[in-house]
Amino acid sequence: ESILGVNSRIQLAQAETVMRKRINEAHMRNGVTLINPDCTYIDKSVIIEKDCIIYPNCHIKGNSVIGEDCIIRENTTIEDSHIEDHVTIKSSTILSSKVGTRTTIGPYAYLRPKSVLGEDVKIGDFVEVKNAEIGNGSKASHLSYIGDAVVGKNVNIGCGVVFVNYDGK
Repeated sequence: ESILGVNSRIQLAQAETVMRKRINEAHMRNGVTLINPDCTYIDKSVIIEKDCIIYPNCHIKGNSVIGEDCIIRENTTIEDSHIEDHVTIKSSTILSSKVGTRTTIGPYAYLRPKSVLGEDVKIGDFVEVKNAEIGNGSKASHLSYIGDAVVGKNVNIGCGVVFVNYDGK
């Protein structure tokens, strides 16, 4: 495996499989549970702390860090993001964002770049957050868009709420 040649797309896929297996095995040796390692894609640069459970078809990329005791459910993409301890993410996409301790996300939530969620936050079904800070204990349970905003502590954002601070540029 160490001297595989890469002269075709078939050989490239074979080499990629070998590297993905090595990366996943290293995480499992460090106390991470991968439900199906063959269907879990983790970049070499990713840091995952112990006692996390990662379900199949997750893609964790770039400079992402995942804290202890997190649950990352199937079909989740995390890229260049920091996820703190005891977070649960269900079938969602998180890009260049920070997620605080004991927060739950999804299913089908989308955190776009520069989203910062505090502790004990809930971002639910079909909620999109972009360039926004959401304070500790706040909730957006479903069908909402939060863009270019600062949301305080313990705020409950109702279904269908859309707000942005777009300046036209």
